[in-house]
Amino acid sequence: MKLKDLLIGLNGLKARGDLDINIKGVACDSNKVQKGDLFVAIKGFEEDGHKFINEAIEKGAVAILIEEGCDLKSFKVKEDTTVVMAKDTREALAIVSCNFYKNPSKKFKLIGITGTKGKTTTSYMIKEILEKAGKKVGLIGTIEACINGKKLKTNDRTTPESLELQELFSKMVEEKVEVVVMEVSSQSLKLHRVDGCDFDIVVFTNFSEDHISKIEHPNMEDYLQSKLKLFQMCKVGIVNSDDVQGSKIPRLFPESTITTFGIDNFANVMARDVTVTNTYADFKVKLTDRNERVKVGIPGRFSVYNSLAAICVAKKFQVSPEVIKEALLEVRVPGRSEMVDNKLEIPIMIDYAHTPESLENILQAVKIYTRGKVICVFGCGGNRDSSKRPVMGEIAGRVADYTFITTDNARNEEPKEIADQIEAGIKKTKGKYSVVLDRKEAIREAIKMANKIDIVVIAGKGHEMYQEINGEKIPFNEREIVKEITNEMKK
Repeated sequence: MKLKDLLIGLNGLKARGDLDINIKGVACDSNKVQKGDLFVAIKGFEEDGHKFINEAIEKGAVAILIEEGCDLKSFKVKEDTTVVMAKDTREALAIVSCNFYKNPSKKFKLIGITGTKGKTTTSYMIKEILEKAGKKVGLIGTIEACINGKKLKTNDRTTPESLELQELFSKMVEEKVEVVVMEVSSQSLKLHRVDGCDFDIVVFTNFSEDHISKIEHPNMEDYLQSKLKLFQMCKVGIVNSDDVQGSKIPRLFPESTITTFGIDNFANVMARDVTVTNTYADFKVKLTDRNERVKVGIPGRFSVYNSLAAICVAKKFQVSPEVIKEALLEVRVPGRSEMVDNKLEIPIMIDYAHTPESLENILQAVKIYTRGKVICVFGCGGNRDSSKRPVMGEIAGRVADYTFITTDNARNEEPKEIADQIEAGIKKTKGKYSVVLDRKEAIREAIKMANKIDIVVIAGKGHEMYQEINGEKIPFNEREIVKEITNEMKK
């Protein structure tokens, strides 16, 4: 493809050299550059891609895309290498990627889901409903990228970088996918990863404090405004009317067609007569012209909200009530209120809850339907918002009957220092607790304490299959660990 064709849609560019040259590929990682490529230099949080311009050229890059403010004279760029300068190379990369892969998102229906919590569960619910309705569905999110259950890759971030995202879209077009359901993180919106995507429907699940840090969002307003960018990209929206910020969206975007869902406040799609047990939630909702009882195979009030969002999408596709009800009953989401079968027959749940609100939600939910003790195992991630640690400790101390404070993804922080901050919060309550830094041992101690009328909630990691400590990802599959421990205890 000609370089000038890759740059269509970008304004305010400055260029030196031949824009008619043929580009064989696009790379933003100098290690992946091949002969004939365009190299896009990105200023990352840890490394500045501009430092690797010479390396990219040596590997065969015939053109480079750099950001305004870059000192081009400091690089020994060959005269025959075309240089293009953009105001923001992250934005430029997104548009170039769309052009290179021939705008694949225009060739299927694209559903984007944003919100603090519930993105993953809602995306799986939508996927399950549409697949049962006979659609070929692609899924891109926190856990994986797949087509009708066939995994393409395991994801290491909620929304992939723009170049990788457009490549995934392109593969989905090749596989004749009809609908793609994608989780859209606030970071991806802020960092232009989804620029150029052609969204058909966008969903807003809820909004609460999360992702406030030096490398994410400086404050809640920035976090919210980043999420709202999705509604600037699409005129058809679905929002939670029970959420304070979600309820404002119809007024903020009066030109859009917004469908609301909720339980407490008036909405276009409302759940009535809600019941929650230890294995499911059910409720009445108008699927066509009459109320129907819907049962969801995931416990918790939050499952009702996620189901309502999925039902709103299903209605847009005119899916029958029978298919909707069957799909919601059967859907299971890895690491989201996931019950782990075990030989001791103790209720053991793995959940991704890693924020104050999500931890409180899951603990309160199980507290309602558990006859015995609620035993919680959790830690907090390192190199992330530290202010939530004592808050989460206080929540666990207040709601759970016993808490094991342990290690999550400590990353480059000391696990004990993180645990101390959590402990400071739990000490404000009368909650009973222990600090067991080894996460496997903490899980073992929790299971030892439990019996069949109790529930063990292992929170924080959910679907993740590793622990990240000192920059290294160590294999850590909590399902297998639970089964190993319970098998040993059964002997």
